[in-house]
Amino acid sequence: MQKPSKAVDLLPFSGKSPILMCYNIIFEADVRFSNNQYLMKNLYPLRIFIVEDDLLYCSMLEYHLSLNPDYQVSKFHDAKSFLATLHQKPDVVSLDYSLPDMNGDAVLKEIKELSPDTKTIIVSGQEDVKIAIDLLKKGAYDYIVKDADTKERLWNALQHLRENHELRKELEDLKEEVARKYDFSNVIIGNSFNLKKVFSLMEKAATANITVSITGETGTGKELVAKSIHYNSPRKNKPFVAVNVAAIPKDLLESELFGHEKGSFTGSIARRIGKFEEANKGTLFLDEIGEMDMSMQAKLLRVLQEKEVTRVGSNEIIKIDVRIVVATHKNLSEEVKKGNFREDLYYRLLGLPIHLPPLRERENDVLLIARHFMEEFCRENNFGKKQLSAEASKKLLHHGFPGNVRELKSIIELACVMAEGEEILPEHLNILSSNVIENFVLKEATLKEFNIKLIQYYLDKNNYDVMKVARQLDVGKSTIYRMIQNKELYINKQYGYSVLN
Repeated sequence: MQKPSKAVDLLPFSGKSPILMCYNIIFEADVRFSNNQYLMKNLYPLRIFIVEDDLLYCSMLEYHLSLNPDYQVSKFHDAKSFLATLHQKPDVVSLDYSLPDMNGDAVLKEIKELSPDTKTIIVSGQEDVKIAIDLLKKGAYDYIVKDADTKERLWNALQHLRENHELRKELEDLKEEVARKYDFSNVIIGNSFNLKKVFSLMEKAATANITVSITGETGTGKELVAKSIHYNSPRKNKPFVAVNVAAIPKDLLESELFGHEKGSFTGSIARRIGKFEEANKGTLFLDEIGEMDMSMQAKLLRVLQEKEVTRVGSNEIIKIDVRIVVATHKNLSEEVKKGNFREDLYYRLLGLPIHLPPLRERENDVLLIARHFMEEFCRENNFGKKQLSAEASKKLLHHGFPGNVRELKSIIELACVMAEGEEILPEHLNILSSNVIENFVLKEATLKEFNIKLIQYYLDKNNYDVMKVARQLDVGKSTIYRMIQNKELYINKQYGYSVLN
């Protein structure tokens, strides 16, 4: 007897119909052709176990599926050998319903218990609809009857599974990337003592389902801290929804937070869920909570106490499970004393307080953050590598940064554009002199440090004319020269080179 040259010859019906044989050969040729394009976009192999007691039929399925080199196919002829290997966690199992040692119902139950993520496709000679429906209810992905279309249907089912498999892998990779992105040390750059205290509180907040209140000046990174807490908490796979209370008109805030029904007010042409429903099982971040008016505060308090919302224009009560993180640049305890914020809501929201220190209180973190922004901006714009000169670094350290990290980012990005060489000089740093006097008051310093800042301010203002500054401040010019030589003061080399020589 001549050995069959193709897997189609193994089909029990292949010798009966030349037309069917021709169809099978064309289908397999089409499979080979389509693989060239399909495989180019697939990065993850699909592991498939075939469980089939008909040796010829099992070999045919193995050959057919192996036409796609991105499929890793293994075959088994009984339930015992298959279950002994199930610990390898295949992605898909093609399961014959009638096995000699166990029926498909029992094998499916074992698969769901031992490898719940594995998808099972039942391949059976039985056409009983009740059995098929029962197996699908118990968790089978598909039920395919053995006939002339079995191979094509199995192939299509695997293609769909493959696409879902790719999406799951991409989602897992994305989640890992988000987790790395919002790692505490990646979100807030620095190693100052004040910042280490913030990290410690963030870690506590991430492990407990407690309300978090974040305070700090504008530009200190309050939303980044909120995201970091969420993406490092048990709720990390659920939504993070941010709402800027100050940016929403007070007449629309209730609808934005709680949702509304169609026709509940002019312009409500359809039902819309609110941010609380959107954030269910996840985290709702209410930024600038201090800007909420008193009437809305009362409604928010009730939602937090009862853990339920009612859409505008509806009587239906909707239960919610949401973690609340709030942020404000205001002192809420002072707002309570002034009568601008409800005391009961204040204590409800206080939870675990985290205060973000302003940049001027973070020691040398300024230079670490500046270097980060500089490298990031140069990489995004294909600039060469740049670095801060010693004088530029000192100028940054002397500045109080009322706009905090946001202001520093703007200054550094402009400096990268203005600097023609690899080095960023003091004159490339666009620090407004009008902020200097305010910085004197904002930043704690010794009398000597105040004197240095004051003289530096007048040097910058007067194009580094030492004689003019000495007259204005009634200080000896030799004193200023000495401070320059001791590097307590810096001058623009364009103006001061001859003076120092």
